[in-house]
Amino acid sequence: MKPILTLVAALLVVGSAAHASEVYKEKDAKGNTVYTDRPAALPAEKLNVKTQQTDVVAAQQRSDEPAKGNAAAQQASAAQQAADQKKAAELTAEDRAKRCADARARYESYMNARRLYEPGATEGERRYLSSEEIDSARENAKKLMDEFCAGQ
Repeated sequence: MKPILTLVAALLVVGSAAHASEVYKEKDAKGNTVYTDRPAALPAEKLNVKTQQTDVVAAQQRSDEPAKGNAAAQQASAAQQAADQKKAAELTAEDRAKRCADARARYESYMNARRLYEPGATEGERRYLSSEEIDSARENAKKLMDEFCAGQ
């Protein structure tokens, strides 16, 4: 039974390989060119298509070439990202130093001022803070200064 199944499988493989090499060219109802192995009508033009065995090693090498190029591109991209991160860190350090200086100047002005006020709805209108509000504003300015200037 096993030899018969093997023979049938071999015949199917040989038959399909022979059938796959026949290619026909014909026009469909809309006038488009159609290439097929089973023509709809007999006046189809039979094309002589030559086939060859695929070289697996050569195909693997061709598929590996773009991957090597992609690896080089990925390395360049990683280097660019590292440079961008370094620049962002420098900007962040510069930004932190500026915020620290601003917070320190605000705290010093709050501590040296005898009276603090909030601007009003119109230009020139002011609402002066009470003693409790001044103490709270000074305390908040101190917290901000400590937060922005930590580690500097």
